[in-house]
Amino acid sequence: MLAITKEKSFWLAAGMTFVCSLAGTFLAKLPYLSLVGALVLSLLLGIACQGAPGLVTEAMPGVAFISNKFLRLGIILLGFKLNLVTLAQSGVKTIAIAAIVVSGTITLTYFLSRRFGAEAELSILTACGCGICGAAAVMGVSPQIETEDEERKRENEVLAVAVVCVMGTVFTLVEIFLKPFLHLTPSQFGVMAGGSLHEIAHAVATGQAAGAAGLQSAIIMKLSRVLLLAPVALIVGWWSQKRQQKTAAAANATAKKLPLPWFLLGFVLTSVIGTVLPLSADVLNLLVQAAYLFLGMAMAALGMSVNFRVIFKRGGSVFGAAAISSTVLLAFMILAVKVLF
Repeated sequence: MLAITKEKSFWLAAGMTFVCSLAGTFLAKLPYLSLVGALVLSLLLGIACQGAPGLVTEAMPGVAFISNKFLRLGIILLGFKLNLVTLAQSGVKTIAIAAIVVSGTITLTYFLSRRFGAEAELSILTACGCGICGAAAVMGVSPQIETEDEERKRENEVLAVAVVCVMGTVFTLVEIFLKPFLHLTPSQFGVMAGGSLHEIAHAVATGQAAGAAGLQSAIIMKLSRVLLLAPVALIVGWWSQKRQQKTAAAANATAKKLPLPWFLLGFVLTSVIGTVLPLSADVLNLLVQAAYLFLGMAMAALGMSVNFRVIFKRGGSVFGAAAISSTVLLAFMILAVKVLF
């Protein structure tokens, strides 16, 4: 595996994706672009690199490595963002609502996507992105889905990321517009934002509209959903394995054994380490920034390697499903915060 680091293509890909990730992080701090988020901006910058096809072709072996391995490293480091004690102190209500939101949104989005004609793999990626934490959830769950067609898998990943980005941005604007009419306390508004929006960036941007209390509540609620990434990915892996076994049996073939999702175990381990060890806030922040840097590089690599002409032909079904499920999710969270908080 490490042999590729001796190849020119790896260092070329690393340099290109590193620049895209850093630029995405910087751009995400600007007004309006903060609604899009650093990961999606890194993806878009990776797409822009396709304007230099010769360079991208030369870097492609390294691009494939980064989109795979750096993604897993980023997910592992993302665990440092979760302080399990803080989440536990938020109370049973918050964690219970997170479980309902994640399971309900994934189920509804998947069901609607399939009814609207989307394939199963695209449907589950979109559903997990809407239900958990946007692009990071899509990329965290994707390795658990076994497929023979890697190009199709990359197309599904990008399309699912596009759906959660667009829906999250639209509903961020909707919730900020609705704020004066909802008559919620800052804490209630923050819980609603964290429970109903897809990306962490969306929840932060919306929660800030209600001040410090709203921002804190939005982050805690959102991270309660992020905590469920590991168990959901394991369930999706089991689901994918069962589908593969069924297909193999029908074709009288042998199903592949699903690989151990070690990166998800790492995600859980870093969550525990960040909670138990006396790491300073500066160290934890540095580790989380490193997580987003590696995830941004993986997203940029994905953007360099996907055929977008095909994607735009397949987006209608999942966009429609995500729009309906996001509307239902927002209505549920408004009712939940009024009754429970």
